[in-house]
Amino acid sequence: MVLPVDLETDAARLRAIMAEDLAVRGALDDPGWRAAVETVPRHRFVPGFYLPGEKRDGQGPTRWQPVTARLDHGRWLAAAYSDITLVTQFDGDEPDWEHPAERYGGTPTSSSTLPSLVVRMWADADVREGHTVLEIGTGTGYSTALACERLGSAGVTSVEVDPHRLERAAGALHGCGHAPTLAVADGLYGYWPEAPFDRIVAACSFRAVPPALVAQTRPGGKILLTLSGWLHGYARVLLTVTGDGTAEGRLLGGTVSFMPARTHAAPAFGNPAHWVAAGLPGRARVARHGPERITAATKDAFHLRFLVQSAVPDAQLVTVGDVVHLVDVVSGSAAALTPDGDGDGAWQVREGGPVRLWERVECVLDAYDAAGRPGPETFSLCVYDGGQHLRHPHVPCLPLPSP
Repeated sequence: MVLPVDLETDAARLRAIMAEDLAVRGALDDPGWRAAVETVPRHRFVPGFYLPGEKRDGQGPTRWQPVTARLDHGRWLAAAYSDITLVTQFDGDEPDWEHPAERYGGTPTSSSTLPSLVVRMWADADVREGHTVLEIGTGTGYSTALACERLGSAGVTSVEVDPHRLERAAGALHGCGHAPTLAVADGLYGYWPEAPFDRIVAACSFRAVPPALVAQTRPGGKILLTLSGWLHGYARVLLTVTGDGTAEGRLLGGTVSFMPARTHAAPAFGNPAHWVAAGLPGRARVARHGPERITAATKDAFHLRFLVQSAVPDAQLVTVGDVVHLVDVVSGSAAALTPDGDGDGAWQVREGGPVRLWERVECVLDAYDAAGRPGPETFSLCVYDGGQHLRHPHVPCLPLPSP
């Protein structure tokens, strides 16, 4: 498609402004990546996307408004060159951008990640000229285009589980003159035909490090990915692979979150009231820690959610009214936390099933407090034939679930 000259001129101007803004904020200090950001036309990769609008009556699900050049050219172009994530798909359903409609709620399943995070991921992975790279999660193809611009197409492989997403991304990439290796594939298994790789970077999250990624990385190569879980706790880790199939690395700081790999998404668990009705035997006890330790909108809680879900990897958290439910679909265990009503911040907890879920959470919180509340950068992840464990000098070893 041939685009109007004024559009390309405006886009180039907005790209330069965005790159300068990222540089001023310290998010783009590498000349090579800055040149890529100034060159790659992001608008070509996002012909349509959703932006959040106001909630109806201030409540209920988020109202998502479609944005395209036809609907509002100025808003579309300005958003394309803003440092924001642009949601392009919900619940795995491919939108009809010729006739887009507003929607309410839904789970985002594809997006164009905010540019500052894209370049941060490539930089954190220490991607350099001459490296062969596997990107997991092509999405719109924008981050793939940045890698191609910096490294050349020959060294870039990108896989995407959604064939419709990959088809659109491929068209945009080829239209910009890039020809990386693209494939419809589940990132859980990497991409053996192009292995081994010097770097693997994932734009989705996993409950544990997929063994295939370690096997497909050259000795001394690095894997950058986001770990997540069913409590929606996240941590980024940069692993260095050894020659014997193991890998080790430290967690990275920050509060980055990515959509889960579709095969690692949390399952539906039904109505929390049914779990309570099924029986939480015994008396309630006073909880040593309240749920706000892991639900508050703070960096500390963000980090803690990741740590405690290692102790209860199959549990999910949901709040109904003033009751916080912890539900484990694998073991059938459940816990319910209720404020004691005295206004002193104390909580009562009842637990049932073979696993005392909140007791496990409290043990992690006790150890975390006793260790001086260490940040994510003080934890390391070890991946070996016998499993995967988070390690810290003063916190008991925490296993990740089987990948």
